[in-house]
Amino acid sequence: VQLQAFGGGLVQAGGSLRLSCAASGLTFSRYVMGWFRQAPGKQRELDASITIGGSTNYRDSVKGRSTISRDNAKNTVYLQMNSLTPEDTAVYFCAASWRSSGPPYDYWGQGTEVTVSS
Repeated sequence: VQLQAFGGGLVQAGGSLRLSCAASGLTFSRYVMGWFRQAPGKQRELDASITIGGSTNYRDSVKGRSTISRDNAKNTVYLQMNSLTPEDTAVYFCAASWRSSGPPYDYWGQGTEVTVSS
């Protein structure tokens, strides 16, 4: 199983980024997918998740700013992030869980770094 996250980069505050995570080696449509962030010196935390049926869940601080989506035909999950602030600076990871309830997640991508400048 391989999850490859990409799309990170340097963006100014107020800007947007779309992260992508391409999955291989698993039946993607049967997995709950999540996007996590890990800021410097902090623990990894869940930003958003999407079920096999397309239901979504967001952490309060990103609600209204981020949108998670999936394309099962492309085995890819996305995270559209808008109105970015320096507090969004982190390494972002995608993860997959075979449990319909989500965590714990079984497979992890390598992370893509997002830096938001003020």
